Amino acid sequence: MIARYTHPEMGGVWSEQRRYDAWLEVELAATDALAAAGVVPIDDARALRERAAFDVARIDEIEQVTQHDVIAFTTAVAERVGPSARWLHFGLTSSDVLDTALALQMRQSCDLLLARVDALAEAIRLRAIEHQRTPMIGRTHGVHAELMTFGVKLALWYAEVMRSRERLVRARQAVSVGKLSGAVGVFAHLDPDVEAAVCARLGLTPDPVSSQVVQRDRHAELMTTLAILAASLEKFALEIRGLQKTEIGEVEEPFAKGQKGSSAMPHKRNPIGCEQITGLARLIRANAVAALENVALWHERDISHSSVERVILPDSFIALDHMLRRFTRIVSGMVVYPARMLENLQRSRGVVFSGSVLLELARRGIQREQAYLWVQRNAMRSFNEGADFKALLLADADIAGVLSADVVEAAFDMDAQLRNVETIFDRVFGAGRPKENV
Repeated sequence: MIARYTHPEMGGVWSEQRRYDAWLEVELAATDALAAAGVVPIDDARALRERAAFDVARIDEIEQVTQHDVIAFTTAVAERVGPSARWLHFGLTSSDVLDTALALQMRQSCDLLLARVDALAEAIRLRAIEHQRTPMIGRTHGVHAELMTFGVKLALWYAEVMRSRERLVRARQAVSVGKLSGAVGVFAHLDPDVEAAVCARLGLTPDPVSSQVVQRDRHAELMTTLAILAASLEKFALEIRGLQKTEIGEVEEPFAKGQKGSSAMPHKRNPIGCEQITGLARLIRANAVAALENVALWHERDISHSSVERVILPDSFIALDHMLRRFTRIVSGMVVYPARMLENLQRSRGVVFSGSVLLELARRGIQREQAYLWVQRNAMRSFNEGADFKALLLADADIAGVLSADVVEAAFDMDAQLRNVETIFDRVFGAGRPKENV
């Protein structure tokens, strides 16, 4: 999956090269901090900073013998440095390096996702403003309910994306911690001020308390945040898929010139982008469950989480990065059919205004249960006989005895039902937003 969907930026964050680069950042930051504390000679710290380097192939070669990735890494670096390498990894345990470096990768990945989220939010905002007053039928249980606008549907998407953005910012903060507290977290070989100095150099916050590892509830928070964002994208994509059904035909994901929909049926224009997003959301949800399983480790640490994270973190970040980029393109290029929306709205012959008629009867003293029966019987006749709902209401003696023809007519006024759309948009996008094109 990684190879299929890797974007150069996000893929690079999770490459072997970047992983070892992050390890080296932590190692050298520790050596510099120890030099500042008078533990490591200044000349040796300088030599490490100037000469420290590695070759991925050499690390792999050493690891074949050591069966330990961090030892293979430090050995490969030491070969480049010489005698001063005795201060490399001084007082550290492997997880001091691994978890602190992993924080750097996760933070960088969150920053990339935040930029993607912002681009998607802007694409949705522009389409929402474009279709603020585009009427369509709202559906509950898949059945015609009441009038709404396509812009309101998109405003809802925008608000949901922005909530995910807030969650992602919080999760970024939760995982942006480092630890150099040693094998069981009690700073047996290095003092907390060294940890604080290293974290400051790396732009991280020292974890207030850790075991051998940073606790995995932090990583689970991040992974569930990614899963929620993926689930929202799935929800939006599923809506487009539903509205693109031939029988509905209100919205369509973009179909490029020269694109083919089916090897057997030349007429097909399938929502493959939205279907791909739906599928990848399943993967990220499953990975979030694995992250939750990683929270419980034996005593101060075991490595049951390690192999899992090597899969779920890069896969989830890369998949979600791809989903955000692809859905942004879908939103920007999706084709909207207002005429078909209006046609579908009228398909139910006016019964979607039944609620307005019910309220008018109640306003004039008819008990709700009685008013409901009067309105429902006409709605059922409209369904069963294919008759116009408004005409049935006007011909109903009980209703006509309470409501004038003008009142019934006003109950079918679309503008009246959509009178608060502007307020919704002000609440979502702010009162100073650009207005729709008219």
